[in-house]
Amino acid sequence: MGLNKVTVDDVNYAGKKVICRCDFNVPLKDGVITNDNRITAALPTIKKIMNDGGKVILCSHLGKVKTEEDKQIKTLAPVAKRLTELLGQEVKFVAEPEVVGPKVREAVAAMKDGEVILLENTRFRPEETKNGEAFSKDLASICDVFVNDAFGTAHRAHCSNVGVAGLVDTAVVGYLMQKEIEFLGNAVENSVRPFVAILGGAKVADKLNVINNLIEKCDTMIISGGMAFTFLKAKGYETGK
Repeated sequence: MGLNKVTVDDVNYAGKKVICRCDFNVPLKDGVITNDNRITAALPTIKKIMNDGGKVILCSHLGKVKTEEDKQIKTLAPVAKRLTELLGQEVKFVAEPEVVGPKVREAVAAMKDGEVILLENTRFRPEETKNGEAFSKDLASICDVFVNDAFGTAHRAHCSNVGVAGLVDTAVVGYLMQKEIEFLGNAVENSVRPFVAILGGAKVADKLNVINNLIEKCDTMIISGGMAFTFLKAKGYETGK
């Protein structure tokens, strides 16, 4: 299956400001990362931009942010520390509650080719999850190129993956996104029979399009996770206490 997307390899980033949307939604315990797999998965794309001489501006969400207390514990500061260790050079963390504010603009303006900064949790901006125009414009205003390497959040229409992409001249997918899209495409279009699809999660509404698409292509579909209770209830079974 052809990707039919502009990829990170199709652009030279020398001297360009590049926002790279990653999935750094990592588990934390007392401010310490307990599993860094999502960070290491993003390294190939980050290194490609760095090696080209691009100015790398990383962004991601971390958990759900509903209260001021959440902002104290769901900061991306530990991610910047781990990235610094993995990349072997400083990843400057620019902590601003508005994510893109005067400090970020100043830091971006001062960046040299190959340097990396990390923005604060994108969900500190309440309009992030609503794909609000103001935040999308803020993100687009500090970059020349947008790279989406956050496959885990690709199904959500948020400012940091959809809104900003529509406001820049050049938007591409990173290596992780490319790998996952190609894997899924081949699994669906060139599947080995019998083809069994196992779907999980809690939110049925997020999965309806996927279910409708797969149900005609697979031999068996297994619904698991929290949304299994919705299907059981629809079939007349008692659920809950």
